[in-house]
Amino acid sequence: MSSHLRKERHSVSDLKIHLVCVTKYRSKVFTAESLALIEKSFKEVALKMNIMVLEFNGESDYVHVLIEYPPKLSISLIVNALKGVSSRRYGQYGFPKPYGKDALWSPSYFVSSVGGAPLEVLKSYLKNQEKQS
Repeated sequence: MSSHLRKERHSVSDLKIHLVCVTKYRSKVFTAESLALIEKSFKEVALKMNIMVLEFNGESDYVHVLIEYPPKLSISLIVNALKGVSSRRYGQYGFPKPYGKDALWSPSYFVSSVGGAPLEVLKSYLKNQEKQS
């Protein structure tokens, strides 16, 4: 993981998330070819949204993505854009959708913040700050 800091007009940030998206009904529809298309779609969306896909991997029914993003974007906005565009592209290329439905993805997802110092180190740092008198 890089120690790249995102510098913008009024902020400096290092925000990264681990995102897991699963197919509707956990259907095993992904192949190597379709996963490559999903990855390409995610990277195209990332470019337009000024986010970075740092890592991408998947199996037959889900994908894992490591994303770096600016503080002005909400995680739900990022996820909706990634899933929406990739689902449309997936259908345009004629890949099978779960049970013939229009939706490729389950409406739910898992996301976790990653990087930075461990929680215990941060707690210790904050506890040991001098108090103003």
